[in-house]
Amino acid sequence: MEKRYPISTYFVIIFIVSGLISAMGKSKPYSIATKFLPRLPNKLPSLLKLFADKLHSDPGSINLVSTDFGNIVRESPAAVLRPTSLNDILSLIKSSYKSSTPFKIAARGRGHSLRGQAMARDGVVVDMMSLREHMMNNNNNSQNRAKIACVFHSLSGKHHHYADVGGEMLWIDVLRDTMEKGFSPVSFTDYLYLTVGGTLSNAGISGQTFRYGPQISNVHELDVITGTGEFMTCSPSNNSELFYAVLGGLGQFGIITRARIALEPAPKRVKWVRLLYDDFSAFTRDQEHLISINGRKQSNAPDYLEGLLLMNQGSPNNWRSSFFPSSEQARIISLVTKHDIIYCLEVAKYYDDLSYNSVDKDLEDLLREMGHIPGFMFKKDVSYMEFLNRVRPGELRLQAQGLWDVPHPWLNLFIPKSHIFDFNDGIFRNIVLRNNITAGIVLVYPMNRNKWDDRMSASIPDEEVFYTVGFLQSSGFDDWQHFDQQNKQVLQYCKDAGISIKQYLPHYRTKEDWARHFGSKWRTFRERKTQFDPKMILSPGQMIFN
Repeated sequence: MEKRYPISTYFVIIFIVSGLISAMGKSKPYSIATKFLPRLPNKLPSLLKLFADKLHSDPGSINLVSTDFGNIVRESPAAVLRPTSLNDILSLIKSSYKSSTPFKIAARGRGHSLRGQAMARDGVVVDMMSLREHMMNNNNNSQNRAKIACVFHSLSGKHHHYADVGGEMLWIDVLRDTMEKGFSPVSFTDYLYLTVGGTLSNAGISGQTFRYGPQISNVHELDVITGTGEFMTCSPSNNSELFYAVLGGLGQFGIITRARIALEPAPKRVKWVRLLYDDFSAFTRDQEHLISINGRKQSNAPDYLEGLLLMNQGSPNNWRSSFFPSSEQARIISLVTKHDIIYCLEVAKYYDDLSYNSVDKDLEDLLREMGHIPGFMFKKDVSYMEFLNRVRPGELRLQAQGLWDVPHPWLNLFIPKSHIFDFNDGIFRNIVLRNNITAGIVLVYPMNRNKWDDRMSASIPDEEVFYTVGFLQSSGFDDWQHFDQQNKQVLQYCKDAGISIKQYLPHYRTKEDWARHFGSKWRTFRERKTQFDPKMILSPGQMIFN
C-alpha cells in the first residue's frame, strides 16, 4: 500500500487552542497485516475538550477514515470530527486558522477519493456523513436541513426551479426528494451515493454532461465555510470569486455546506439503447454527431450518451450494469473474440406522459444513420429512477461478495478530440491488449466544451470537443500495482505522443505537475488559495500546496 511521508517534521500537527500545546506523534508505516493507529499525546489537547463527544481520537474512529475507495493510500489523522451542525465545522476551522501552528483539515463524504484526497495526515477529518445522519434524524429542528430543503422559486422572473440542498447530502437523497415534487436535477454522476459537496468540488460528470454540462454548471448559489473560518454565501453575482473557485476547486478554498441546484420537470421513463461497433472511426463519428444535437429542448436530442469498451472478459455485462440479455451474450462474446475490442455506444432518451406516443419515433429518427454493426442494437425501457440509479444494484452485489472494499487503481482522463485516434491506436489497441488487463470497465465518450464555465477551477482540454476516458479497474490487495503500472504506461505514452491530457480526479505529486494541470488557471488558483485559505489548512490530501 502506498505511503506518504511528510517533507519535514513540522508537518506533525500541533494543536493549540486556548494556549494549550500538545504535540501529536508522527505516523509509522502501515501494512495490510498490521492496523496502525496514530500515537496520541499523554494528555488530550484542549481541542478534544472544546468539541466534547464530537471529536474522536479512538482507534476505531481513526481507522475508518484512514483509507478511501481507492484502497491504495493510507493516512492516519489525529482525530475525526463528527459534526451535528455547521457551527461545529466553523469552530474547527477557526480553531486551526487562529492557531500559531494550524492543523490540516479534510472534509470526507463517502470517501470515494482514489489516492487519499479526502485524508488529513495528523490533522482532522470532518465526517460529513455524520452531519447528514444528524440532519435526517432531526427534521423538526429549524436549524437542521433534514433530508432536502426543496424550495422552488422563479429566478429573474423566469420559471427556473431549484432545490437548496446540504453539501453533506447524497445525490440519491436529492433525486428522491425532488422527484416527490415532480422535478429532478439535470446532470448526474453515474453513481448517486456521493455527496453534493464532494462531486461539486471535482466537477461531476456523466452521460448528461454533453447536453447539460457537468454538475458544477448547474449550480445557482453556494454556502461555503472558507479556510479562514468565514461562512459565506456566494453566486455569480455575490462573492463570485469564491463561487467560481470552489466549483471544481478540489476542496482547496472551502467546505461546501449548501448548494442551490438547478431543476427541471422529471421524466418518468427512459428508452435505453446500446449499439456495438468494430470500427472506432464510426463509433466516434456517431458519438460526436449525437452530442452536436445538444439543444436542451430539442425533441430529437439524446438526453444521455456514454461509451465503453467490450474486451475478452467473459460476460459482456459488468457490475455497473447487467444490460445485455442472456440470450444474446454468446453472440456478443463471439464478436469480441473476433475483434479483440468492441466499442459500445450507449444512448438514452427520456420521456413522460406527454411524449409517450412520440418517443419511439424520435429515437428511431435519432439512430437512423448510425454506423453500428447490423443486428447489434439492444434496447431497454426502464423507469427514470432505475436508469439513474443503475450502478447501485451492482455495488450491493459486490458488497455481499466482499468485493467492493478492494483496491481501485482508477485513472480518469480528458483527451482532446484531435488525439482520440492516437489514444485508441496506442493505448486501447496496444498497451491494454498487450498487458492483457481487460477485466475492468473502460469508459470513453465525448463532451462539449461550451457546456463548461472557464471561470470555474475545473481544468479541461482547450478543444471544443474532448473525450473522457475512465479506466475503472478493481484488483486484489496483492496485485493493484499491475494496474497502476499500466496507468503509468498510459500517462507516459500521452506525454511522449504530445497528447495534452487533463486528469479528472487528478493525482499529482509535485507543484510543477499541478501547474501544468491547471495551465493558464494556475496563477488564479494560487491567488484564490491565498485569499480563501492562506494558511493552507484545507484538503491536504490533494498534495497541491503541501
